Amino acid sequence: MQKISFLTVTLIVLLTSSIFAQRNAEISDKIVAVVNDHIILKSDVDNRTLEFLQSQQGMQFTEQLWYDVFESLIDNFVMVEKARIDSIVVSDDEVNRQLDQRIRVLSQRAGGEQQLERAMGKSIVQLRAEFREQFRQDLVAERLRQEKRQRINITRPEIEAFFNEIPQDSLPTIPEAVELSQIVVIPPPKPEAQNRALQLATSIRDSIINHGAEFEAMARRYGEDGTASTGGLLPLMPMSDLVSEYSAAASALAPGEVSQVVRTPFGYHVIRLNRRVADQIETNHILIRVRDEELDDEFAINKLAAIRDSIKTQGKRFGDMARRHSDDRATAPSGGRLLNPQTGQRLLPVDQLDSNLFRTVLLLENEGDISEPRPFNTGQGGAQQRAFRLVTLTKRVPEHIANMQDDYDLIRQFALQDKQQREMADWIEGLREEVYVEYMIQNPFLSSN
Repeated sequence: MQKISFLTVTLIVLLTSSIFAQRNAEISDKIVAVVNDHIILKSDVDNRTLEFLQSQQGMQFTEQLWYDVFESLIDNFVMVEKARIDSIVVSDDEVNRQLDQRIRVLSQRAGGEQQLERAMGKSIVQLRAEFREQFRQDLVAERLRQEKRQRINITRPEIEAFFNEIPQDSLPTIPEAVELSQIVVIPPPKPEAQNRALQLATSIRDSIINHGAEFEAMARRYGEDGTASTGGLLPLMPMSDLVSEYSAAASALAPGEVSQVVRTPFGYHVIRLNRRVADQIETNHILIRVRDEELDDEFAINKLAAIRDSIKTQGKRFGDMARRHSDDRATAPSGGRLLNPQTGQRLLPVDQLDSNLFRTVLLLENEGDISEPRPFNTGQGGAQQRAFRLVTLTKRVPEHIANMQDDYDLIRQFALQDKQQREMADWIEGLREEVYVEYMIQNPFLSSN
């Protein structure tokens, strides 16, 4: 039986309206298992099963799924007990951070914290209190899993044995993949556009500070990002999630204080700090953007053209120029290398590239080719931003049948996952022998697991 990671499930869908409704209901319940002093109710399994189904589009309920969730919930409490014996703890800050992240997402979906509270019939404080202990237990169990999983390594002979056990006619076809690097330049605002945005932001701040205008009303009227409809609210979040200029200005404020106009890569902000909890802040802001048509595209194109010429005619290294000139903070330190977000590897399946990058790669025939400057939208800093880039093709691997020579890293990843799954299952079975577990119902699928 494949165990389900309840930390992942909980962080995805725990605080949905249907779950709240069930949690609030006063119902008589049936005890289905006991793990030391932890009692597992049928409703606990029902709720977790529903949570899992809500996180998996298209999956249908089955009796076996319910019992798989039941067993995984027992495993979770077994690991909580093992973690207690091993003195593994998670801090209040870690628990609060996970709760805040979930509430922030749900608030955004609901249109704000007040709308979420009305929909749930409870205050944010009540919701946090209700689910804090469950989050803590899931985090503790996941911490124990991670520590065990990290101690499981795999050797090359084991990888070769894993690969050799795959029947030749069952070897997968690996799609065409490429290794790419980029140099990004964000076009600066034209001087007149920059002055317009700065003057408007300054005027808005003056209306708030000196003329009593309500911050939220001004944000709804003038704000030029997705938070405008909620009065510019950015719910409690780690400062590391914000661009450095914003977090530095906001963290210097006292609660209720309004900042000077702050310039970030996204425009000009007026910021009000609402509260600060450890390294997290809640703010309202008003963003005045420089519109795309007011950006100096010619500057960015000319700069990239000059960089491209330096690489092609003067022998400059693409990676060195990326580290020196690229405006993309995520890729510049590594010489512009693009990584597969799923695997962390350099090879990018061509059929998974976004449409903009796919069109660019089609024009790169040979390894070492460099594109002309091309426009795209970067998600840097968590928001869309117009930019231009050069892209170079470092390596191209045609579509082929999986083999050890070309696909060692990928095969190693699957072999390690297989070994981890087997050893984790044996380890959890061993832990069950150290902890008191009593079934109050029979699992008809247990003998087949």
